[in-house]
Amino acid sequence: MKPSAASNTLTGGLLVAITGLEILSVWASSDMADTLLPWLVILTTLVLALQVRAGRYLFAIVALGLSAALIATNADWADTMRRGLMTAAFITAFFTALATLRSVAETSPAIRASGRFLAQQPPGRRYLALTLGGQMFALLLNYGSIALLGSLATSSANEEKDPEIRRHRTRRMLLAIQRAFTSALPWSPLSFAVAISVALIPGASWALAVVPGLVTSFLMAGTGWVLDATFKPTLSAPPPTRQTPEGTWALMLPLALLLAILVSSIVLLYTATGIRVVGLVLLIVPTIAAGWLALQTRRKTDGSPGFGRRLSTYAFVELPAYRGEIILLMMAGYIGTVGAPLLKPVLEGLGLDLTAIPAPLLLASFVWLIPLAGQIGMNPILAVTLLAPLIPEAADLGVTPTAIIVAITSGWALSGVTSPFTATTLLIGSFGRVSAQHVGLRWNGAYALVTAVILSGWVVLYASLSSIPS
Repeated sequence: MKPSAASNTLTGGLLVAITGLEILSVWASSDMADTLLPWLVILTTLVLALQVRAGRYLFAIVALGLSAALIATNADWADTMRRGLMTAAFITAFFTALATLRSVAETSPAIRASGRFLAQQPPGRRYLALTLGGQMFALLLNYGSIALLGSLATSSANEEKDPEIRRHRTRRMLLAIQRAFTSALPWSPLSFAVAISVALIPGASWALAVVPGLVTSFLMAGTGWVLDATFKPTLSAPPPTRQTPEGTWALMLPLALLLAILVSSIVLLYTATGIRVVGLVLLIVPTIAAGWLALQTRRKTDGSPGFGRRLSTYAFVELPAYRGEIILLMMAGYIGTVGAPLLKPVLEGLGLDLTAIPAPLLLASFVWLIPLAGQIGMNPILAVTLLAPLIPEAADLGVTPTAIIVAITSGWALSGVTSPFTATTLLIGSFGRVSAQHVGLRWNGAYALVTAVILSGWVVLYASLSSIPS
Protein backbone atom coordinates (compact mmCIF):
# COMPACT_ATOMS: atom_id res chain seq x y z
CA MET A 1 0.00 0.00 0.00
CA LYS A 2 1.30 3.44 -0.97
CA PRO A 3 2.13 5.55 2.12
CA SER A 4 -0.11 8.57 2.62
CA ALA A 5 1.04 12.18 2.50
CA ALA A 6 0.63 12.38 6.29
CA SER A 7 2.79 9.29 6.73
CA ASN A 8 5.47 10.77 4.47
CA THR A 9 5.37 14.04 6.40
CA LEU A 10 5.80 12.25 9.73
CA THR A 11 8.63 10.06 8.39
CA GLY A 12 10.45 12.95 6.75
CA GLY A 13 10.04 15.12 9.83
CA LEU A 14 11.53 12.44 12.10
CA LEU A 15 14.50 11.88 9.77
CA VAL A 16 15.22 15.61 9.51
CA ALA A 17 14.90 15.95 13.31
CA ILE A 18 17.38 13.11 13.92
CA THR A 19 19.82 14.69 11.48
CA GLY A 20 19.53 18.12 13.07
CA LEU A 21 20.02 16.75 16.58
CA GLU A 22 22.97 14.62 15.47
CA ILE A 23 24.64 17.72 14.00
CA LEU A 24 23.91 19.59 17.24
CA SER A 25 25.39 16.72 19.25
CA VAL A 26 28.59 16.67 17.18
CA TRP A 27 29.13 20.41 16.95
CA ALA A 28 27.86 21.60 20.34
CA SER A 29 28.01 18.49 22.58
CA SER A 30 24.34 19.03 23.39
CA ASP A 31 22.95 17.05 26.34
CA MET A 32 19.44 17.67 25.01
CA ALA A 33 20.34 16.09 21.68
CA ASP A 34 21.99 13.12 23.36
CA THR A 35 18.87 12.60 25.46
CA LEU A 36 16.35 12.90 22.64
CA LEU A 37 18.15 10.95 19.92
CA PRO A 38 17.65 7.41 21.33
CA TRP A 39 13.94 8.03 21.79
CA LEU A 40 13.59 9.49 18.29
CA VAL A 41 15.33 6.44 16.86
CA ILE A 42 12.89 4.13 18.65
CA LEU A 43 9.93 6.17 17.39
CA THR A 44 11.30 6.31 13.84
CA THR A 45 11.89 2.55 13.83
CA LEU A 46 8.29 1.92 14.86
CA VAL A 47 6.97 4.29 12.19
CA LEU A 48 9.16 2.79 9.46
CA ALA A 49 8.41 -0.81 10.48
CA LEU A 50 4.71 -0.14 9.82
CA GLN A 51 5.47 1.11 6.31
CA VAL A 52 7.96 -1.41 4.87
CA ARG A 53 7.64 -4.95 3.58
CA ALA A 54 8.30 -8.00 5.74
CA GLY A 55 11.90 -8.48 4.66
CA ARG A 56 12.75 -5.09 6.09
CA TYR A 57 10.83 -5.03 9.38
CA LEU A 58 12.17 -8.49 10.27
CA PHE A 59 15.40 -6.66 11.10
CA ALA A 60 13.48 -4.65 13.68
CA ILE A 61 12.10 -7.88 15.17
CA VAL A 62 15.62 -9.33 15.34
CA ALA A 63 16.79 -6.15 17.06
CA LEU A 64 13.98 -6.49 19.59
CA GLY A 65 14.86 -10.12 20.29
CA LEU A 66 18.55 -9.33 20.78
CA SER A 67 17.62 -6.48 23.13
CA ALA A 68 15.59 -8.87 25.26
CA ALA A 69 18.49 -11.34 25.32
CA LEU A 70 20.90 -8.57 26.31
CA ILE A 71 18.65 -7.42 29.17
CA ALA A 72 18.44 -10.98 30.46
CA THR A 73 22.18 -11.70 30.34
CA ASN A 74 24.13 -8.45 30.64
CA ALA A 75 24.13 -6.10 33.62
CA ASP A 76 25.37 -3.27 31.41
CA TRP A 77 22.47 -3.65 28.98
CA ALA A 78 21.18 -0.08 29.26
CA ASP A 79 24.49 1.49 28.21
CA THR A 80 24.95 -1.01 25.37
CA MET A 81 21.44 -0.43 24.03
CA ARG A 82 21.96 3.32 24.21
CA ARG A 83 25.18 3.02 22.21
CA GLY A 84 23.30 0.95 19.65
CA LEU A 85 20.58 3.57 19.35
CA MET A 86 23.15 6.35 19.01
CA THR A 87 24.89 4.34 16.28
CA ALA A 88 21.56 4.02 14.48
CA ALA A 89 21.01 7.78 14.88
CA PHE A 90 24.39 8.58 13.36
CA ILE A 91 23.80 6.22 10.42
CA THR A 92 20.39 7.82 9.79
CA ALA A 93 21.84 11.33 9.91
CA PHE A 94 24.77 10.39 7.68
CA PHE A 95 22.44 8.86 5.08
CA THR A 96 20.12 11.88 5.19
CA ALA A 97 23.02 14.31 4.80
CA LEU A 98 24.51 12.44 1.83
CA ALA A 99 21.12 12.15 0.15
CA THR A 100 20.83 15.96 -0.02
CA LEU A 101 23.76 16.14 -2.41
CA ARG A 102 22.43 13.21 -4.42
CA SER A 103 19.04 14.92 -4.76
CA VAL A 104 20.53 18.14 -6.15
CA ALA A 105 23.10 16.41 -8.38
CA GLU A 106 20.52 14.22 -10.08
CA THR A 107 18.73 17.31 -11.45
CA SER A 108 21.92 18.96 -12.72
CA PRO A 109 22.30 19.01 -16.54
CA ALA A 110 26.08 19.39 -16.12
CA ILE A 111 26.31 16.17 -14.10
CA ARG A 112 24.28 14.20 -16.63
CA ALA A 113 26.38 15.60 -19.50
CA SER A 114 29.63 14.55 -17.82
CA GLY A 115 28.24 11.08 -17.08
CA ARG A 116 27.09 10.67 -20.68
CA PHE A 117 30.55 11.71 -21.90
CA LEU A 118 32.17 8.97 -19.78
CA ALA A 119 29.74 6.33 -21.02
CA GLN A 120 30.46 7.21 -24.66
CA GLN A 121 34.23 6.72 -24.45
CA PRO A 122 35.76 4.26 -26.95
CA PRO A 123 36.57 0.71 -25.72
CA GLY A 124 40.30 1.38 -25.35
CA ARG A 125 39.81 3.92 -22.60
CA ARG A 126 36.17 3.42 -21.51
CA TYR A 127 36.92 1.21 -18.49
CA LEU A 128 39.59 3.54 -17.17
CA ALA A 129 37.42 6.62 -17.80
CA LEU A 130 34.46 5.08 -15.98
CA THR A 131 36.74 3.96 -13.14
CA LEU A 132 38.26 7.40 -12.54
CA GLY A 133 35.08 9.34 -13.30
CA GLY A 134 33.00 6.84 -11.36
CA GLN A 135 35.00 7.54 -8.20
CA MET A 136 34.25 11.25 -8.58
CA PHE A 137 30.56 10.51 -9.03
CA ALA A 138 30.62 8.13 -6.05
CA LEU A 139 31.73 10.95 -3.76
CA LEU A 140 28.82 13.15 -4.79
CA LEU A 141 26.00 10.69 -5.39
CA ASN A 142 26.90 7.68 -3.26
CA TYR A 143 24.70 4.80 -4.53
CA GLY A 144 23.06 7.31 -6.85
CA SER A 145 26.27 7.24 -8.91
CA ILE A 146 25.53 3.64 -9.90
CA ALA A 147 21.92 4.52 -10.76
CA LEU A 148 22.94 7.53 -12.88
CA LEU A 149 25.98 6.09 -14.64
CA GLY A 150 24.30 2.69 -14.97
CA SER A 151 21.32 4.18 -16.79
CA LEU A 152 23.58 6.25 -19.07
CA ALA A 153 25.84 3.25 -19.75
CA THR A 154 22.99 0.91 -20.67
CA SER A 155 21.40 3.62 -22.80
CA SER A 156 24.69 4.05 -24.65
CA ALA A 157 25.17 0.29 -25.02
CA ASN A 158 21.64 -0.18 -26.36
CA GLU A 159 22.53 2.00 -29.34
CA GLU A 160 24.79 -0.86 -30.49
CA LYS A 161 22.93 -2.98 -33.06
CA ASP A 162 25.10 -6.11 -32.75
CA PRO A 163 23.65 -8.13 -29.79
CA GLU A 164 26.99 -9.82 -29.05
CA ILE A 165 28.87 -6.52 -28.81
CA ARG A 166 26.00 -4.96 -26.87
CA ARG A 167 26.07 -7.75 -24.28
CA HIS A 168 29.83 -7.54 -23.72
CA ARG A 169 29.81 -3.75 -23.71
CA THR A 170 27.01 -3.58 -21.13
CA ARG A 171 28.73 -6.02 -18.79
CA ARG A 172 32.14 -4.32 -18.99
CA MET A 173 30.70 -0.84 -18.49
CA LEU A 174 28.56 -1.88 -15.54
CA LEU A 175 31.49 -3.65 -13.87
CA ALA A 176 33.67 -0.57 -14.32
CA ILE A 177 30.98 1.55 -12.64
CA GLN A 178 30.50 -0.88 -9.75
CA ARG A 179 34.20 -1.34 -9.13
CA ALA A 180 34.76 2.42 -9.31
CA PHE A 181 32.16 2.90 -6.58
CA THR A 182 33.51 0.17 -4.30
CA SER A 183 37.13 1.24 -4.80
CA ALA A 184 36.20 4.68 -3.46
CA LEU A 185 34.88 3.19 -0.20
CA PRO A 186 38.27 2.75 1.57
CA TRP A 187 39.19 6.45 1.38
CA SER A 188 36.11 8.60 0.72
CA PRO A 189 35.07 10.72 3.73
CA LEU A 190 31.49 10.33 2.48
CA SER A 191 31.46 6.51 2.52
CA PHE A 192 29.78 4.45 5.22
CA ALA A 193 32.84 2.18 5.24
CA VAL A 194 35.08 4.98 6.49
CA ALA A 195 32.50 6.75 8.64
CA ILE A 196 31.45 3.68 10.62
CA SER A 197 34.87 2.04 10.85
CA VAL A 198 36.48 5.23 12.14
CA ALA A 199 33.66 5.68 14.66
CA LEU A 200 34.07 2.13 16.00
CA ILE A 201 37.87 1.83 16.22
CA PRO A 202 39.36 3.90 19.10
CA GLY A 203 42.09 6.30 17.99
CA ALA A 204 41.24 6.06 14.29
CA SER A 205 40.58 9.06 12.06
CA TRP A 206 39.96 9.77 8.40
CA ALA A 207 42.96 12.11 8.28
CA LEU A 208 45.25 9.19 9.16
CA ALA A 209 43.40 6.61 7.07
CA VAL A 210 43.00 8.56 3.80
CA VAL A 211 46.48 7.90 2.35
CA PRO A 212 46.54 4.11 2.95
CA GLY A 213 42.89 4.11 1.86
CA LEU A 214 43.95 5.65 -1.45
CA VAL A 215 46.50 2.84 -1.85
CA THR A 216 43.73 0.29 -1.29
CA SER A 217 41.61 2.13 -3.84
CA PHE A 218 44.45 2.14 -6.39
CA LEU A 219 45.02 -1.60 -5.94
CA MET A 220 41.33 -2.37 -6.39
CA ALA A 221 40.83 -0.10 -9.39
CA GLY A 222 44.13 -1.13 -10.97
CA THR A 223 43.37 -4.83 -10.63
CA GLY A 224 40.00 -4.34 -12.29
CA TRP A 225 41.53 -2.40 -15.18
CA VAL A 226 44.31 -4.96 -15.73
CA LEU A 227 41.85 -7.87 -15.72
CA ASP A 228 39.49 -6.06 -18.09
CA ALA A 229 42.33 -5.20 -20.49
CA THR A 230 43.86 -8.68 -20.31
CA PHE A 231 40.74 -10.79 -20.72
CA LYS A 232 38.91 -8.93 -23.44
CA PRO A 233 36.02 -10.90 -24.97
CA THR A 234 36.66 -12.46 -28.36
CA LEU A 235 34.15 -11.25 -30.96
CA SER A 236 32.87 -13.38 -33.81
CA ALA A 237 33.04 -10.38 -36.18
CA PRO A 238 35.17 -7.21 -36.37
CA PRO A 239 33.74 -4.36 -34.27
CA PRO A 240 32.11 -1.46 -36.14
CA THR A 241 33.51 2.07 -36.25
CA ARG A 242 32.78 3.92 -33.03
CA GLN A 243 31.09 7.32 -32.82
CA THR A 244 32.94 10.24 -31.29
CA PRO A 245 31.79 11.07 -27.71
CA GLU A 246 29.63 14.17 -27.32
CA GLY A 247 31.71 16.99 -25.85
CA THR A 248 35.22 17.11 -24.39
CA TRP A 249 36.90 16.46 -21.06
CA ALA A 250 35.97 20.03 -20.12
CA LEU A 251 32.56 18.58 -19.23
CA MET A 252 34.21 17.11 -16.14
CA LEU A 253 35.26 20.52 -14.81
CA PRO A 254 32.02 21.31 -12.88
CA LEU A 255 32.28 17.92 -11.16
CA ALA A 256 35.95 18.50 -10.34
CA LEU A 257 35.17 21.98 -8.98
CA LEU A 258 32.41 20.63 -6.76
CA LEU A 259 34.69 17.93 -5.40
CA ALA A 260 37.43 20.49 -4.78
CA ILE A 261 34.98 22.60 -2.76
CA LEU A 262 33.86 19.56 -0.79
CA VAL A 263 37.33 18.24 0.05
CA SER A 264 38.83 21.66 0.78
CA SER A 265 35.92 22.50 3.10
CA ILE A 266 36.47 19.28 5.02
CA VAL A 267 40.23 19.85 5.30
CA LEU A 268 39.92 23.52 6.35
CA LEU A 269 37.21 22.89 8.94
CA TYR A 270 39.03 19.85 10.31
CA THR A 271 42.17 21.95 10.74
CA ALA A 272 40.22 24.79 12.36
CA THR A 273 37.93 22.82 14.67
CA GLY A 274 39.46 19.37 15.22
CA ILE A 275 35.98 17.85 14.87
CA ARG A 276 36.05 14.35 13.39
CA VAL A 277 35.58 14.33 9.64
CA VAL A 278 32.38 12.26 9.80
CA GLY A 279 30.90 14.99 11.99
CA LEU A 280 32.01 17.68 9.56
CA VAL A 281 30.36 15.83 6.67
CA LEU A 282 26.99 16.00 8.44
CA LEU A 283 27.01 19.78 8.12
CA ILE A 284 29.22 20.46 5.08
CA VAL A 285 27.37 18.23 2.62
CA PRO A 286 23.86 19.66 3.22
CA THR A 287 25.34 23.18 3.16
CA ILE A 288 26.97 22.60 -0.24
CA ALA A 289 23.77 20.95 -1.48
CA ALA A 290 21.72 23.96 -0.36
CA GLY A 291 24.08 26.36 -2.13
CA TRP A 292 24.00 24.27 -5.30
CA LEU A 293 20.20 24.08 -5.14
CA ALA A 294 20.01 27.87 -4.77
CA LEU A 295 22.06 28.23 -7.97
CA GLN A 296 19.81 25.75 -9.79
CA THR A 297 16.58 27.46 -8.77
CA ARG A 298 17.53 31.13 -9.04
CA ARG A 299 15.53 33.18 -11.54
CA LYS A 300 13.50 30.18 -12.68
CA THR A 301 11.04 31.17 -15.43
CA ASP A 302 9.90 27.77 -16.70
CA GLY A 303 7.50 27.06 -13.84
CA SER A 304 9.77 24.45 -12.22
CA PRO A 305 9.81 24.23 -8.39
CA GLY A 306 11.67 26.92 -6.49
CA PHE A 307 14.12 26.58 -3.61
CA GLY A 308 11.53 26.16 -0.84
CA ARG A 309 9.46 23.71 -2.82
CA ARG A 310 12.52 21.60 -3.64
CA LEU A 311 13.51 21.49 0.03
CA SER A 312 10.01 20.43 1.01
CA THR A 313 9.95 17.76 -1.70
CA TYR A 314 13.28 16.39 -0.52
CA ALA A 315 12.26 16.22 3.15
CA PHE A 316 8.71 14.92 2.76
CA VAL A 317 8.74 12.98 -0.53
CA GLU A 318 12.26 11.89 -1.49
CA LEU A 319 13.56 10.99 1.98
CA PRO A 320 10.53 8.88 2.98
CA ALA A 321 10.94 6.97 -0.29
CA TYR A 322 14.16 5.56 1.16
CA ARG A 323 12.30 4.08 4.16
CA GLY A 324 13.28 0.51 3.31
CA GLU A 325 16.98 1.32 2.99
CA ILE A 326 16.96 3.51 6.12
CA ILE A 327 15.42 0.94 8.46
CA LEU A 328 17.83 -1.68 7.14
CA LEU A 329 20.84 0.58 7.79
CA MET A 330 19.57 1.67 11.22
CA MET A 331 18.89 -1.86 12.39
CA ALA A 332 22.19 -3.15 10.99
CA GLY A 333 24.06 -0.65 13.15
CA TYR A 334 21.94 -1.38 16.21
CA ILE A 335 22.04 -5.19 15.85
CA GLY A 336 25.80 -5.21 15.46
CA THR A 337 26.32 -3.05 18.53
CA VAL A 338 23.92 -5.05 20.71
CA GLY A 339 24.95 -8.42 19.31
CA ALA A 340 28.68 -8.03 20.00
CA PRO A 341 28.37 -8.41 23.83
CA LEU A 342 26.20 -11.49 23.27
CA LEU A 343 28.71 -13.03 20.87
CA LYS A 344 31.79 -12.39 23.00
CA PRO A 345 30.96 -14.96 25.75
CA VAL A 346 30.20 -17.52 23.04
CA LEU A 347 33.66 -17.04 21.50
CA GLU A 348 35.28 -17.24 24.94
CA GLY A 349 33.36 -20.43 25.65
CA LEU A 350 34.78 -21.91 22.47
CA GLY A 351 38.27 -21.00 23.67
CA LEU A 352 38.81 -18.48 20.86
CA ASP A 353 41.22 -15.75 22.01
CA LEU A 354 41.68 -13.13 19.31
CA THR A 355 44.73 -11.70 21.08
CA ALA A 356 46.50 -15.04 20.58
CA ILE A 357 46.16 -14.78 16.78
CA PRO A 358 49.14 -13.07 15.09
CA ALA A 359 48.11 -9.51 14.22
CA PRO A 360 48.90 -9.79 10.47
CA LEU A 361 46.81 -12.95 10.19
CA LEU A 362 43.94 -11.44 12.18
CA LEU A 363 43.85 -8.28 10.08
CA ALA A 364 44.13 -10.18 6.79
CA SER A 365 41.21 -12.36 7.85
CA PHE A 366 38.91 -9.30 7.78
CA VAL A 367 39.54 -9.01 4.03
CA TRP A 368 37.89 -12.42 3.65
CA LEU A 369 35.44 -12.62 6.58
CA ILE A 370 33.42 -9.50 5.73
CA PRO A 371 32.75 -10.58 2.09
CA LEU A 372 31.96 -14.13 3.28
CA ALA A 373 29.48 -12.72 5.79
CA GLY A 374 27.91 -10.84 2.87
CA GLN A 375 27.17 -14.15 1.18
CA ILE A 376 24.86 -15.16 4.03
CA GLY A 377 22.95 -11.88 4.08
CA MET A 378 25.00 -9.83 6.53
CA ASN A 379 25.12 -6.19 5.45
CA PRO A 380 28.70 -4.81 5.81
CA ILE A 381 27.41 -2.37 8.43
CA LEU A 382 26.04 -5.28 10.45
CA ALA A 383 29.19 -7.37 9.99
CA VAL A 384 31.54 -4.54 10.98
CA THR A 385 29.52 -3.25 13.96
CA LEU A 386 29.35 -6.85 15.20
CA LEU A 387 33.04 -7.51 14.57
CA ALA A 388 34.67 -4.25 15.65
CA PRO A 389 33.90 -4.46 19.41
CA LEU A 390 35.48 -7.93 19.48
CA ILE A 391 38.77 -6.75 17.98
CA PRO A 392 41.50 -6.31 20.62
CA GLU A 393 42.88 -2.82 21.15
CA ALA A 394 45.34 -1.78 18.45
CA ALA A 395 48.10 -1.39 21.04
CA ASP A 396 47.51 -4.97 22.23
CA LEU A 397 47.93 -6.16 18.66
CA GLY A 398 51.08 -4.09 18.23
CA VAL A 399 49.63 -2.10 15.31
CA THR A 400 48.14 1.34 14.79
CA PRO A 401 44.36 1.91 14.68
CA THR A 402 44.78 2.88 11.03
CA ALA A 403 46.02 -0.63 10.23
CA ILE A 404 42.71 -2.00 11.51
CA ILE A 405 40.80 0.54 9.41
CA VAL A 406 42.73 -0.49 6.30
CA ALA A 407 41.79 -4.14 6.89
CA ILE A 408 38.12 -3.46 7.62
CA THR A 409 37.55 -1.10 4.70
CA SER A 410 39.28 -3.54 2.32
CA GLY A 411 36.88 -6.30 3.33
CA TRP A 412 33.93 -3.89 3.20
CA ALA A 413 34.79 -2.85 -0.36
CA LEU A 414 35.09 -6.46 -1.52
CA SER A 415 31.73 -7.24 0.05
CA GLY A 416 30.30 -4.48 -2.13
CA VAL A 417 31.23 -6.33 -5.33
CA THR A 418 30.39 -9.88 -4.23
CA SER A 419 27.44 -9.93 -1.82
CA PRO A 420 24.09 -10.48 -3.55
CA PHE A 421 22.44 -8.57 -0.72
CA THR A 422 24.19 -5.20 -1.18
CA ALA A 423 22.73 -2.27 -3.11
CA THR A 424 25.67 -2.25 -5.53
CA THR A 425 25.17 -5.78 -6.85
CA LEU A 426 21.38 -5.42 -6.85
CA LEU A 427 21.58 -2.23 -8.93
CA ILE A 428 24.17 -3.61 -11.35
CA GLY A 429 22.13 -6.79 -11.74
CA SER A 430 18.98 -4.81 -12.55
CA PHE A 431 20.80 -2.83 -15.25
CA GLY A 432 22.49 -5.94 -16.65
CA ARG A 433 19.27 -7.98 -16.46
CA VAL A 434 20.92 -10.70 -14.42
CA SER A 435 20.59 -11.70 -10.77
CA ALA A 436 22.63 -10.03 -8.04
CA GLN A 437 24.19 -13.41 -7.28
CA HIS A 438 25.27 -13.68 -10.92
CA VAL A 439 26.94 -10.25 -10.66
CA GLY A 440 28.68 -11.08 -7.39
CA LEU A 441 29.94 -14.58 -8.13
CA ARG A 442 30.05 -14.93 -11.93
CA TRP A 443 30.94 -11.42 -13.10
CA ASN A 444 33.09 -10.50 -10.09
CA GLY A 445 34.22 -13.87 -8.75
CA ALA A 446 37.70 -13.97 -10.31
CA TYR A 447 38.22 -10.26 -9.71
CA ALA A 448 37.28 -10.64 -6.04
CA LEU A 449 39.63 -13.59 -5.48
CA VAL A 450 42.59 -11.87 -7.14
CA THR A 451 41.91 -8.59 -5.36
CA ALA A 452 41.44 -10.30 -1.99
CA VAL A 453 44.89 -11.90 -2.29
CA ILE A 454 46.46 -8.57 -3.26
CA LEU A 455 44.67 -6.66 -0.50
CA SER A 456 45.61 -9.30 2.08
CA GLY A 457 49.24 -8.70 1.20
CA TRP A 458 48.73 -4.93 1.39
CA VAL A 459 47.04 -5.20 4.80
CA VAL A 460 49.88 -7.32 6.17
CA LEU A 461 52.51 -4.99 4.67
CA TYR A 462 50.88 -1.86 6.10
CA ALA A 463 50.45 -3.48 9.51
CA SER A 464 54.15 -4.39 9.49
CA LEU A 465 55.29 -0.94 8.36
CA SER A 466 53.17 0.82 10.97
CA SER A 467 53.67 -1.68 13.81
CA ILE A 468 54.19 -0.37 17.32
CA PRO A 469 57.37 -1.64 18.99
CA SER A 470 56.56 -3.75 22.05
